[in-house]
Amino acid sequence: MEKNYGIDIWGDGNFIIKNSTVNINYAKRPSLLEIVSNVRERGYKGPLLLRFPHLIKKQIDTLYNEFHRAKKEFDYKGSFQAVFPLKVNQFPNFVNSLIEVSKEYNYGLEAGSKAELIIAMTHTPLGAPITVNGFKDKEMISLCFIAANMGHNITITIEGLGELETIIEVKQEFNMTVVPKIGVRIRLHSSGIGIWAKSGGYSSKFGLTSTELLEAYDLIKKHNLLKQLWMIHFHIGSQMSQINPLKKALREAGNIYAELKKRGAFALSAINIGGGLAIEYAQHQQTKEVNYTLVEFANDVVFLIKEIAKNKKIDEPDIFTESGRFIAASHSVLIAPVLELFSQDYQEKSLRLKEKNPPLIAELYALWNSINCNNAREYLHDALDHMESLLTLFDLGYIDLEDRSNCEILVNLIIKKSIVLLSDIAPSELQRLQNKIQERYLVNFSAFQSLADFWGLKQHFPMMPIDKLNTSPTNPATLWDITCDSDGEISFEDKTPLYLHNVDVTKDEYFLAFFLTGAYQEVLGMKHNLFTHPTEVVVNFDKNGDFQLEKLIESQNIIDVLEDLDYDRNYLDKRLKHQIEASSLINSTQKEELLGKLYLYLSENSYLKTIQAHNEN
Repeated sequence: MEKNYGIDIWGDGNFIIKNSTVNINYAKRPSLLEIVSNVRERGYKGPLLLRFPHLIKKQIDTLYNEFHRAKKEFDYKGSFQAVFPLKVNQFPNFVNSLIEVSKEYNYGLEAGSKAELIIAMTHTPLGAPITVNGFKDKEMISLCFIAANMGHNITITIEGLGELETIIEVKQEFNMTVVPKIGVRIRLHSSGIGIWAKSGGYSSKFGLTSTELLEAYDLIKKHNLLKQLWMIHFHIGSQMSQINPLKKALREAGNIYAELKKRGAFALSAINIGGGLAIEYAQHQQTKEVNYTLVEFANDVVFLIKEIAKNKKIDEPDIFTESGRFIAASHSVLIAPVLELFSQDYQEKSLRLKEKNPPLIAELYALWNSINCNNAREYLHDALDHMESLLTLFDLGYIDLEDRSNCEILVNLIIKKSIVLLSDIAPSELQRLQNKIQERYLVNFSAFQSLADFWGLKQHFPMMPIDKLNTSPTNPATLWDITCDSDGEISFEDKTPLYLHNVDVTKDEYFLAFFLTGAYQEVLGMKHNLFTHPTEVVVNFDKNGDFQLEKLIESQNIIDVLEDLDYDRNYLDKRLKHQIEASSLINSTQKEELLGKLYLYLSENSYLKTIQAHNEN
């Protein structure tokens, strides 16, 4: 029976299990294993990040289609427009794909720093919206003026009164024909929910209070900028798992918008509801966290804003969103090879039985050979009791290391078989047994680099093997990454268990896939132990439905990583070369050979080499 790893919960129809593999549910439906094998045949080892632009397009299509449907359903007169917040993923292979697949929608970008603004200015098509959020100095605001006069449709979102004063100052200094549009971020009483709830509410980092908003309006009016004031903006947090906080925020923001219109803000015509549209990361029904659909989200936004406009007797404003996680998360999949199973020695072939064994070892061996459905519970309890006795005997010096090893192997084997034989094990007892026989899988990746939110926030990501899915996995699995840090571990949890296959990685490669990693993980990833961004590749599909590997970027090599940390590569090179040449422990022939090997190693990345399958004949 196939194990689907909750793919029907988090997969959104993007992936299917076909025969024994995970396949892309698109075009000719290639398997992830086929794609990974193709990349590895080209000589690229270690973890791989696969990007799928068609999944970016799917999310953008879905977002626009649902809002257009809701507009038609409620006869909404304002328009709908979206921008992508670059903080979610600034990598060029993603941004270039995003711009390419979104052309028909006039889709734009949101920038929160000077560097992101340069990306937006160089990648956003003229006419498509650019919004600029976050704290801004005079230089950043000046860049916005330059962008506006290049022909960009750019809006500066004011986060404080000082920024508005700087806009007025730059306007006077530049004396340019075009002044950027102005948006005002409001600090709502309403707050979000979950980890990012502090993005909203009176104590939030960004936005103007009601008093500051009135002062800003007076300043805008005084300096004849009312024709530039066209948007109000709010954001109540990323990954909104529940819809009610948004509905409350919409009512508050809608009424603020209406009050400004009545006050004389004649050009005001848009409400930007920020981001926060959630995706489902759960792999188990009991851990699902998102309580709404995109249909409900679009309906609520359109209906509530329409009702406020109707009640306040104003025109229905344009609706803007800045959803990033919803657009980006599903587009990338991290694939990492398993290097080793640390408890794989607990097999019968690993026993070191003697001609004469201690009585308790002999008894354990007899239990293992005769356990069945009728006696499994009794034998299990006997085995656990024997293990405690044998470990005590070892501490007292009455049995040796071979005896201890035999004890560990036999008890592990008996526990595994008992779990299979006993269908009525109480959950609490099952948990204790699983904790005793957890398999530790060493996986060739860095959690700090590739799953930053797991390390920092304990955000779980869907994970599963990419093949062998016609075989039921039996090992309760804990994953260890290859960093020298105990936090680089994804522990087995009884409430959200992960089971993997018992494989011999010296004979057969075994790959794990981590899904929904396209939002935030790459840009937040750190070079802990100097492990860098995995090798990445864009997977496109031609008109025949065949996949094409494009824009492959190999993980940085060791010397480049060190140079990024401001080490002088010339010094490193000379120092290493000198030490080899000066060594009296190496003969002249070996020196040349070792120097060649050294340069080869420096040209490769820090990820470990997988053990090659030993089945080639």
